[in-house]
This record gives sequence, structure tokens and C-alpha cells, in this order.
Amino acid sequence: MKALKAIAVFCGSSEGNDTTIIFEAKALGKTLANENITLVYGAAKIGIMGKIAQSSLDNHGNVIGVIPEFLKLKEVVHLGLTELITTNNMHERKLKMHELSDGFITLPGGFGTLEELFEIITWAQLGLHQKPIGLLNINGFYDDLIKMLETMVAKGLLKMANFELLIVENDIDRLLDKMRNFKPKMVPKWLKPDRT
Repeated sequence: MKALKAIAVFCGSSEGNDTTIIFEAKALGKTLANENITLVYGAAKIGIMGKIAQSSLDNHGNVIGVIPEFLKLKEVVHLGLTELITTNNMHERKLKMHELSDGFITLPGGFGTLEELFEIITWAQLGLHQKPIGLLNINGFYDDLIKMLETMVAKGLLKMANFELLIVENDIDRLLDKMRNFKPKMVPKWLKPDRT
């Protein structure tokens, strides 16, 4: 069973209009705190990001925020975190979040959330890490995205083994359990040298 001492969470900097998402984000923050799992996230005090961080802090959890300098200057940073790390840019932010974490969970969000999710999956596909990647599908938020990924598999553009790198659950406890028991399937290197 994999030890999950720290989990990076990708999620929206907006709250959206689905109260269930906010409720579940707070529940995840509380769960991480109760299980002594450090929350690593984008350091904002606003949106879903702020809700999960504050919930973890309210339940005596450790929260590490990682934020690029230009966002820090926009005064969106949460000033009550256990630790705040400032990076030069967005690329360094993602690398630092990866280095600090034993796994990843994606909650609902927008373009930035999807970009973070797919970059970390791509790194796994390329063999750059073997950490579990969870998708908390709150209230069916990611149903259409999952269907799109299934279409990519059906059309031969995504290997099933790589699709299965994404652990999808709508329940926090089941998701964490699957992440702890995650064993990546070793796929033969798919990049072949050009022989022309």
C-alpha cells in the first residue's frame, strides 16, 4: 500500500454555482487533515482552492501553497498557510507541486485545472513518475470529459493502459483507497525511432 503523506490538489480559483462542489471540497480538506496528509495546492485564498485549504487548516491540517510571483502580487494568496513557496513562473510551480507530493487529486475547475491534470497525466504516460492521479468526479462534473477520453481510446489515439492512469471516483474515501493501492501498468515505450 502506497503511503500518501502529501497530495497535490488541482481545482478552480472560482467557486462556480454548484454548492455540492464546495461541500465536497471542504470535505476533502477535512479528510486530508484528519488522515495527516499534507495538502499541496496553488496557494490562493479564493474559489474552490481557498475552500479546501481553509477546511484543512480549520481541522489542524498542514497546507503548503505554491504560487508564482506574479499571482502573489495580485493579492490572491492565502496568508494563513503552514508554508508558502513562491516560484518564478507557472512551470516552476507545477514542478514544485510534483516534487512535494505523493499523489494528485483533481476537483472541478476551468482551463487551468484541466491543464494541470493533463500535464501530470502526460508525465506519468512518459514514465516521469508513477504517482497516483485521482479525479474526484463531484456531481458528475467530469462525466463528459470521461466520455471524451473513452472516445480517444475507441479511436485508437489513447492506450487503455494510459487511460487507466486516471483513477476516477465520486467518493473521497474510495478515491484515497484506490490511490493507496495504485500500481501502474508498465507499458512498452511507445516512441519509436524514425528509421527513414
